[in-house]
Amino acid sequence: MLKEFKEFIAKGNVMDMAVGIIIGAAFTAIVTSLVGDMIMPIVGVATSGVDFGDLYLALNGESYASLAAAEEAGAPLIKYGAFINALINFLIVAFVVFMLVKGVNKLKRQEEEAPAKPATPPRSEVLLEEIRDALADQKKAA
Repeated sequence: MLKEFKEFIAKGNVMDMAVGIIIGAAFTAIVTSLVGDMIMPIVGVATSGVDFGDLYLALNGESYASLAAAEEAGAPLIKYGAFINALINFLIVAFVVFMLVKGVNKLKRQEEEAPAKPATPPRSEVLLEEIRDALADQKKAA
């Protein structure tokens, strides 16, 4: 069973997937910072200071000074502002992934369009050509 597990882990797809997950986790931190620290303040200014993270609906019908106050009171809440933030985050990630895939596809197309290097003939074929050329030279000399 240990041998099978080692074979499974050693397969290329598993290692590629592990690298992808690790890079994805790091990428998530970058995107979260991009959204929270750079994009949302701009959106806040554009929407007259509205912070989507603070938008909520109290289901008990009461009014609270802030989201923190409503949470502290234990009110049932629909935090639609958090959903808006998650949606914006998703759209940014989707756009960045689209741009990455587009760039990779462009590189692949350039590789395909590049002229292929002619294949080197096998050694036996090269030797036969040399013998042919040597025999032709002997006939010319005679």
